[in-house]
Amino acid sequence: MYKPSRRTLLRTPIAAAGAGFLAACTSSGSEPGSGPQHGNGGAQFVPPGPRGYVNPSDPEVLAAERKRGSGHVRTFRFTAAAAELDLGGRSVRTWAYNEEVPGPLVRVTAGDVLDLTLANRLPATTTLHSHGVRLRCDMDGVPDLTQRAIASGDDFRYHFVAKHPGTYLLHSHVGMQPDRALYAPLVVDDPKEPLSYDKEWVVVIDDWLDGVEGSTPEGVMEQLKPGGAMDMGKMAMGPGHGSAHPGKKATGHPTPHRKSTGPDRVLHHSYSRMLHGEGGSVAYPHYLVNGRLPGNPSVFRCRPGDRVRLRIINAGSETAFRVALGDHAMTVTHTDGYPVKHKQTDALLVGMAERYDVLVTAKDGVFPLVALAEGKKGGALAVLSTAKAGRKLPPADVHPHELDGRTVPAHRLLPDDSVALADRHPDREMRIRITGTMEKFDWGFDHKPYSAQQRHAVRAGERVRLTLINATGMWHPMHLHGHTFSLAGIDSVGARKDTALVLPHRKLVIDFDADNPGLWMLHCHNQYHSESGMMTVLGYKR
Repeated sequence: MYKPSRRTLLRTPIAAAGAGFLAACTSSGSEPGSGPQHGNGGAQFVPPGPRGYVNPSDPEVLAAERKRGSGHVRTFRFTAAAAELDLGGRSVRTWAYNEEVPGPLVRVTAGDVLDLTLANRLPATTTLHSHGVRLRCDMDGVPDLTQRAIASGDDFRYHFVAKHPGTYLLHSHVGMQPDRALYAPLVVDDPKEPLSYDKEWVVVIDDWLDGVEGSTPEGVMEQLKPGGAMDMGKMAMGPGHGSAHPGKKATGHPTPHRKSTGPDRVLHHSYSRMLHGEGGSVAYPHYLVNGRLPGNPSVFRCRPGDRVRLRIINAGSETAFRVALGDHAMTVTHTDGYPVKHKQTDALLVGMAERYDVLVTAKDGVFPLVALAEGKKGGALAVLSTAKAGRKLPPADVHPHELDGRTVPAHRLLPDDSVALADRHPDREMRIRITGTMEKFDWGFDHKPYSAQQRHAVRAGERVRLTLINATGMWHPMHLHGHTFSLAGIDSVGARKDTALVLPHRKLVIDFDADNPGLWMLHCHNQYHSESGMMTVLGYKR
């Protein structure tokens, strides 16, 4: 785990972490907008679909990339392969980047060209998505939309300007692969960093089931579908249990030959006041912070009085986490990489793929950083310690009182003036209904399953207002690729984000500027929902 001091951050613009991880600086002589050479012909990929839209490598995309400038090239290499990982006392067989969980930290400075080669040594195709980064479309990593999936044995070079500082997440965008160890933190440093702090702690939270008693994400997906373990559980308990709509009969029927592996991982009983309903559908056996189980947590060490910046990343696939640091208040400084007006809180609710940066002033002692699985049983643990060696660590099930204290939701955060969207009337308004049921597990938009040929049209230069209407009994973390949006308020412009929660039977109104041409995915970041069909495409019309 990389824990740079403030002085180190100022002196060293890039950090490499983990065995087998290559990081090298080269000169800035390349032209990122000219179209780098990629495996599988990535720069020339044109997806099937209606005509009249800007394709991933069209001239408009290259022009937008040139406007981002061209800084130093920072070179990295990931190898995606099967690996046996130690989760802090428990060994699991899974898929990982460079045999680590999380994958190696990628660190660049705003304006640098990130040049990352992904070597696919998996027995399946894969890609890599730079979650939250406003980048060129043909580097976005969505198979069959922005590139061809990388075949087993092939390499692909991701090459783009990382213009905006912030905390981001790298992960596979193929099938259920993100519910393995195919994820890694990405930090883009601000060369004019306005925050003052002594230490930094990158905190990556995850829900884990792969390789535990034979479970796989694909097997759990089969259990959730009609005829899987979910229906069998409902039949055994009677109607209403485990359903997003209590009191309604289950519509599926057991199928004797359905293929799944491992024990039943379907979550039959859950409730979260904060999420206005069920916590989720999957009962994970483990939760991790920086790849370690609560019984053997990672320990971050600093001195009493140190001002510590925590970069909190939820890399989970189906779990929101309530996060708190025992005996400390947190000052929220950023959400999804963009600064906000500072707000103090005891705890944070962090949905899948959301990121929050907070500042704390370390007290003297040993303190639990707890990520409680919201609406589920269990949680993850890491430890902040300013004490001398030999002090006892908190128990695995510790529950600091801050978890039940003040929680600042994203919609109450205001953007820093430097990143606030200009007050502007929308040029285009769109409404999309979030649809589906737990019984059928037929998640989608407007009752339609995903197709790469779908297009919701926008035009470059428009201010777009998108209203997402959640017509389901479940909460959904919605993510828009290639852009950040403002959470639209009644009398204010909201925080800049790329992922936001939509609660059951509520709506989310977001505004964004259409300033990044191409084809961009909009989807739920519950991996089991997106792979069931809750994905669609926003496309730039010519």
